[in-house]
Amino acid sequence: MKKLIKNIDIKNKKASFSFHFLEEYTAGIILQGTEVKSVRKNKVSFQESYCYLHQRELWIKNMHISPYEQGNIHNHIPTRTRKLLLNKKELNKLMQTKQKGLTIVPTRLFINDKGFVKVQIALAKGKKLHDKRQAIKKRDLERVHQRIFK
Repeated sequence: MKKLIKNIDIKNKKASFSFHFLEEYTAGIILQGTEVKSVRKNKVSFQESYCYLHQRELWIKNMHISPYEQGNIHNHIPTRTRKLLLNKKELNKLMQTKQKGLTIVPTRLFINDKGFVKVQIALAKGKKLHDKRQAIKKRDLERVHQRIFK
C-alpha cells in the first residue's frame, strides 16, 4: 500500500507571467473522493483555469484533475466546474472589484496541515506585452547570474 503524499504544492507559473497579483486569498475547494486521490498523486493541471463569480459564489473552471486509475464507474469528470469556499466578507470584497476590470486567477494548489486541499487565488490585473518582455529578460539575467556564481 502506497503512502499518500502530504506535501503537495502545485503552482500556476503561467499566471505569474501573465498577471500582476494585487491581493491573495486561500479558498477551500469542493472535491469528490477520486479527485482527492488524484490530487495526492500530483495529477493536477490548472494552467488554463480561471475563477468566476456566479450568484454570490466563487467557481473554478478548466482545472484538470486526471481520473484516478483505480476509480471504477464512480470516477470523476476531469474538467468539471468546482466550487470554491471563501468567507462572506472575502466574497463581498471580490464582488466589489468585479467592475474594475480585474480577474480572479488560481495561483497555487496545496494540502494544508489538517489534510484539506486548498486553492490560493489572486485578484489580478493583466500584464501588457512590454511587462512580459521585462519578466523574460529578468529571468534570463537571473539564470546567467546563477551559472556564473555556482
